[in-house]
Amino acid sequence: MKHLPNFITLLNVLSGCIATVLAVQNKLDLAALFVFLGILFDFLDGLAARLLKAYSEIGLQLDSLADMITSGLVPGIVMFQLLTMAEKDGWNLDMFGMHSEVGILPLFGFLITMASAYRLAIFNVDENQVTSFKGLPTPANALLILSLPMILMHQNTPILNNIILNPWFLMGVTVLSAFLLNSRINLFSLKLENYSFKDNGIKYLFLIGSLILLILMRFLAIPIVIALYIFTSLLVQPKN
Repeated sequence: MKHLPNFITLLNVLSGCIATVLAVQNKLDLAALFVFLGILFDFLDGLAARLLKAYSEIGLQLDSLADMITSGLVPGIVMFQLLTMAEKDGWNLDMFGMHSEVGILPLFGFLITMASAYRLAIFNVDENQVTSFKGLPTPANALLILSLPMILMHQNTPILNNIILNPWFLMGVTVLSAFLLNSRINLFSLKLENYSFKDNGIKYLFLIGSLILLILMRFLAIPIVIALYIFTSLLVQPKN
């Protein structure tokens, strides 16, 4: 049973690999599905490790390697695809010297992957990020990026399309993503050491509020939930 957490982490790796292939094929809705599945496995491996008390250095490293694929590489590819779509959608970037037949602009999306790698490397050597995080966790960032194509596909409106497929908006989201991943902002962890409302009141209220938003607004709620997570953390200011 002590190997169960690592096996669950490997399922995260598999989910990330499948999501990568689907994202490269521009099947972004299916890629998002496997990223969501990988993030679920990322939650379950930690839960299994706590229940079985099966902590190990290998497990820590493996978890970050899995996150690098599912929550680091895939969002970068998705942003690459979105920027490619923005270029083909009639936005004239020639006047800014940014248009290229070989697709230079879409490569900007991989700033997310680079920032994710750096964030995970810091996390692995930072012993203080136990009860809270410094910077946006890569799974939360992946959800933010993956929400964009899901909004395009399932909550299609001309206004939202024009915003999301604006290359300046996408580049702004990419820069914001890279900043949030490696910022020094303290963000509370959703891990529960016990089920007491007194100790976890903020977490319970946040989860309930997020669930209500997701039911009412579907994928459009995800960026709002991420913003709420950051805003709530700034109010609470968790300490390690």
